[in-house]
Amino acid sequence: MKNRRNAIYALLVVSLAGGLLSGRTFFFHMTYVFGFLLAASFLWAWFAVNWVRIGRQTFARRAQVGRVFDERFTVQNTGYLPKLWLEVRDQSTLPGHNASHVVPTLFQRRKYQWKVETICTKRGQFTLGPLTLNSGDPFGLFQFPRHIAATSKVIVYPATVPLYEFAAPMGKLSGGQAVRRRTMEVTTNASGVRDYAPGDSLNRIHWKTTARRGKFFVKDFELDPLSDVWLFLDLDRSAYVEAPDSSGSVQAGGAWRLPANTEEYCVTCAASISEYFIDKGRGLGFVAYTPFREVIQPDRGDRQLTRILRALALAKSETSFTLAQLLAVEGHLLGRDNTLVLVTATGGDAWLGEAEQLKRRGLHVITVLVNAVSLARRT
Repeated sequence: MKNRRNAIYALLVVSLAGGLLSGRTFFFHMTYVFGFLLAASFLWAWFAVNWVRIGRQTFARRAQVGRVFDERFTVQNTGYLPKLWLEVRDQSTLPGHNASHVVPTLFQRRKYQWKVETICTKRGQFTLGPLTLNSGDPFGLFQFPRHIAATSKVIVYPATVPLYEFAAPMGKLSGGQAVRRRTMEVTTNASGVRDYAPGDSLNRIHWKTTARRGKFFVKDFELDPLSDVWLFLDLDRSAYVEAPDSSGSVQAGGAWRLPANTEEYCVTCAASISEYFIDKGRGLGFVAYTPFREVIQPDRGDRQLTRILRALALAKSETSFTLAQLLAVEGHLLGRDNTLVLVTATGGDAWLGEAEQLKRRGLHVITVLVNAVSLARRT
């Protein structure tokens, strides 16, 4: 492109010099032609990247490892001149998200759309955009880029594995004190009625009170008197082990292969266990140093699972906080009869003393140990 433009510049100079030296009108006419060609090409290339409307529609700002992330792009020519070609370059940080595209000729008021489907291969928070729009003139003399700085965020949750059975958490003895705490979940403990609020499900309406009062009333519930489950995730960097073939990939048929390192194994175990207990309707809390202190108080429902998965998506093995220190510092959060699930790759017995202290307080301790030795020997 630059060589073509330089050639036109040279011809223009030669024509102008020939006209000035010889005085013949032919050379002046050629000078006008080359000058008009350069000016027209410049303006065409400038108009080609302007009067263009481009939009990207993200169906969801949340995705999960191993699943498909969808985006739809729309380019519209809002000007009067046709756009012979447009190149859309996407600078998104989502791995494998190849949204760049070459748009064919767009006439006046016409649209062009394309859809991008990307299989998420890495958890974390990523940026969608910015975009760069490139186009030029029909002769290939000029090309103008147009930078579109608009960006958005997408978070990719860790992969989860369906669990059909897990160690049962310990409940409170029969006749124990009920938990006097209101909940939006439907439980067996109805505590009364209240006015209907937008968003309340129809199956919560108390029809007798509604008929008597002449307006909608819904049933109010309390949490079941069951023990809470606490999930402690150990991300001590001294226990981090990575196999030589540690990169994750998508296998034939869309199957996902987990990266072979203790961090990803621990995070995936924690995510799968969280999904299991939330599906069972249990109150679940979460504690980890990711490397910042992350404490999520026990709760139920899909919103609680979303909070935990978001914390796990950003978790990194960058803390020097050992498992023994984690149990000693955060153990006060656990009440009697709670169940503690430890997910760790830390071997040895340095943390067993702290775990024994929690058991003496009446807690039920379950340990999920990732075998770091097997990963270190993996070839």
